[in-house]
Parts: sequence; C-alpha cells; structure tokens
Amino acid sequence: MFDPVGDRIGKVRDVLVVYRAASAPRVVGLIVEIPGRRRVFVPIGRITSIGAGQIIATGLINVRRFEQRGGETRMIAEMIGREVKLVEGGRDAVIEDAAIDRTRSGEWIVSELFVRTSKPASTFSRGEARIVKWADVRLPTDPSAAQSAELLIQTLVDLKPADLAEALLELPQPRMLSVVEELPDELVADALEEMVEADQLALLELLPPARTADVLDRMEPDDAADLISALPAAEGEELLDLMEPEEAEDVRRLLEYDADTAGGLMSPAPIVLSAEASVAEGLAMIRRAEIPPAMASAVYVTHPPYETPTGEYLGMAHFQRMLRFPPHERLSALLDTEIEAIPVRASAAEVARRLASYDLVALPVVDEQDHLVGVVTIDDVLDHLLPDDWRHADDEAPHPRNGAAR
Repeated sequence: MFDPVGDRIGKVRDVLVVYRAASAPRVVGLIVEIPGRRRVFVPIGRITSIGAGQIIATGLINVRRFEQRGGETRMIAEMIGREVKLVEGGRDAVIEDAAIDRTRSGEWIVSELFVRTSKPASTFSRGEARIVKWADVRLPTDPSAAQSAELLIQTLVDLKPADLAEALLELPQPRMLSVVEELPDELVADALEEMVEADQLALLELLPPARTADVLDRMEPDDAADLISALPAAEGEELLDLMEPEEAEDVRRLLEYDADTAGGLMSPAPIVLSAEASVAEGLAMIRRAEIPPAMASAVYVTHPPYETPTGEYLGMAHFQRMLRFPPHERLSALLDTEIEAIPVRASAAEVARRLASYDLVALPVVDEQDHLVGVVTIDDVLDHLLPDDWRHADDEAPHPRNGAAR
C-alpha cells in the first residue's frame, strides 16, 4: 500500500468484511501491516485504487493497533477455508479464494468465490473447482461449523517467527486452535518464543500435554525453561516427563538457576570442539542452518567431554578470526584467552556489562569447576532486560499519519 505521492505505507494482510442477510458481504476496510509489525485498520473509503501489486490510499491513517469488532470477518483468516453449500445441486464446497468488486454505487463487496466441491465418494480425485457468485452459495446455519485451516496455513508458513506469532494471536480462539493443530511443531515453537508469557500460557492451555511437550522439545532450551518455570510445579514436571529425555535434561539443568542469572539466561548447547580440531571443522559446525547467528559467532574449545557440562574450558575461537587462518590450522592456535568466561551465578546485569565491554554477541558460561555449561547471547539478555510488552511499546507513539479514531 502506497500514499498518493508513492511513499510506502505498509503491506495489506487481510480484508475486513461484514456479512449481510440479503446481499453479498460488504468490505469495510483493509488490515495493513505498517513498520514496527503493527497491524492497523484502513477504511475502504480511503482507498483510491487497487491494481496489480499495489494499492493507493489517501488521507490520514490511524496507526492505533487493529482490534476486530463483533460482526466483522477477516477474509483470509476466517472466510477462506469456510465450508459452504452450493445453491445449485446442494453440494458441499470449500472457499479457496475470493474476489472483491466495486459496485456502481461505490460500495465494495465480495463479488465472487473460487470454491472446490467435495470429491465424489466413488473417486479418489479432488473435487471440482469453479468460480461462483456470492448469491450462488449458502453459509452453514451453524456458526461453529468446521472451517478448514489448510489454506490459511499456506499463507502463514513462510512468515518470520515474530510475524507468525502476531498473526496467530489475532485469530479468534477456535480458528487459532485449528491452525495450531495443523502447524508443524517447529513453527509453533518459533511462534511461542516470540510471544509474551501471558500469550504463551494462554495458547498452551488449548493444547493437550503431549502436543505441548512436542513443541517444547523444539524450542530453545532457555525459552522452554522460562515457559515451564511459569507453570504450576506439577504441570511443569508432567511436561518434562513427556519431553524427549535429552531435551528435558537440558531444560532441567537450566531450571536450577535463577532467571536473572547467567545460568538462567544461557543456552546449554553451544558449539564445542577440541583444541586439536581444525579451522575447517569449526567453520563446518557454524555453517549449519539451525545454528542461530549469535551462537554461530564463535566456537568454544574445552577438554573432553565436549557436551555441556564439558571438561575444563580453554577459550573461544571467533568466527571472523577463523576466516583469517588456513583450513588445516588447529583451533588451539587462534583461541581468544583474554575474554574470561562468566560464572554461572553471575547476575544478568553483569552479563550485559561484560557483553558491552567486550563488544560481544555471545559469552561463555562456566561453573565453579571451570566447566563450560552454556553460552549466553545478546538476544537472551535483551529479552530479559526489556519490558514484557516491548514488542508493542510503540502502539501509542505519535505518527505523522495519525488521524481520527476509527
């Protein structure tokens, strides 16, 4: 979406409509994501043109966060995937897409639907696809009728975790549950890590314990530990028993430390290698796609064993320094031994001070015996130091486009 002079306003995420008894649903506006990942409402009357790949809006835009009102329906989130019945023949069908059009009176309506009928019982082929007018379908009389989550999921799977979290939280609870039930555990875990604690707990209440444990298995151990610590002790212990033993062990170790200490903030799964390992081995380890950028900033060298808690900590080899050495060089030749590991009981404030002092994005954490027990990263510290609602702290901030309330 652009303004009349070509400045980008944001990206359209959904279309808001109102159902009517005797005619096609009326479009009341668009839900637009503006910078800061905030979604706002733009009345359809502010839209001057809708073309291929762009929408032009005019006038002031209220940047207050969008809140859905009773009687309003989001096309992508709630209409797409809805079961309907075709007037002709009475066959069941599912809405897979929809078109909006402007009438002669200037009103925008849902004009056509792309639907797929239920497949015949005698064949394994997919049902027939067709374009129909809104008047050619009937909505179920039962408002709780099943709504397919498949098509909505196709629009969510490519979102970044923070955007996925926000998109899920904006769905009505029954719709959110149906989507979460179909999403892979990895994506649900990614979304949970981006939510505030209250939203995390509310979502987990909707899931059975076995599914919750599967999701926790795929979360970063420090995030999973924070979430379990917020649950009643008995419920948290039940989930730990249901988790994979190796994942549960990492989480249990983190739960031994206070949340505002290095031990409570750290990840227990850094990249650990021996002093005899080569630069090529180190680079191969940090090249793995599942390694977060902050964790990939260095490898950590210890005596055996090489899983936390390791043997004696020897030093860290920074990624950038490894690039300056030949692939066959041993890591022992390029260790940074000047940066001291931080004690596992050190305060979060001390961790932040050390990271800032040394211009680091990650810092090794050791126990009383100088064994490496984990690594604390800058994002872990920021999540701890910032207020719980930091993602939405700019909701009421002034904006040059701010206009009258919707």
